[in-house]
Amino acid sequence: MDIFQAVVVGVIEGFTEFLPISSTGHMIVASHFLGVPQNSVTKAYEVIIQFAAILAVMLIYREKISFKKMILWQKLFLAFLPLAITGFIFKDQIKTLFSISVVAWMFIVGGIVFLIVEYFYKNKEMHYSDVEETSYTQALWIGIAQIFSLIPGTSRAGATIVGGLLVGLDRKTSAEFSFLLAIPVMIAVSGYDLLKHYSEFADAQWAAFLTGFIVAFIVAYATIKLFLSFLQHFTFVVFGLYRIIFGIVLLLFV
Repeated sequence: MDIFQAVVVGVIEGFTEFLPISSTGHMIVASHFLGVPQNSVTKAYEVIIQFAAILAVMLIYREKISFKKMILWQKLFLAFLPLAITGFIFKDQIKTLFSISVVAWMFIVGGIVFLIVEYFYKNKEMHYSDVEETSYTQALWIGIAQIFSLIPGTSRAGATIVGGLLVGLDRKTSAEFSFLLAIPVMIAVSGYDLLKHYSEFADAQWAAFLTGFIVAFIVAYATIKLFLSFLQHFTFVVFGLYRIIFGIVLLLFV
């Protein structure tokens, strides 16, 4: 992987990780077109840029990373468990789903789900507007919704945001819960990948890795800030439409 490829993949990771448009799906497609080989070194690089994205979230929500917020983190851990258990049990089956066609169809399905949820969401009258007010039951249902993100192209952020909307959170709070839930999820996934591929770091192109890390961090930080501002004024409809169009393009041209 050269520096140009590292920058492009870093931008994609930083921009798509926390938006409901599937970072995994975009990474698979980008790697395909850039000619980035799906080997152990590439996997090690993905660990690096995922950590960059995690750091961006932790910096933005640093006031919530405290023992004073233990109740919130208990809820987040509860939401984390369904994905962790399901992913561990079915990890071999999940690997067989990684293909362009699966990604494309899940983009389309996810887009339709967003449009349906938004259509009915407008008629609701009461929503939770503080992420710390999320109940344990709501957190568990969001965690169950997150299981769908194990299918490539679904989007972890998309699944958890939809889950949040369905259990009564407002748009901004659903996104914030998704961001915070990403911390234990991504630490677990990246930590597991790091243990599996730590030997590959000896052969890493460190200039490309470091460049990608910085790019992914900056882009992720800016994306989260802009996304939260966007949700103050707009809905998720545009993301639903984007997913459908992107999925159709993949089916037609890839």
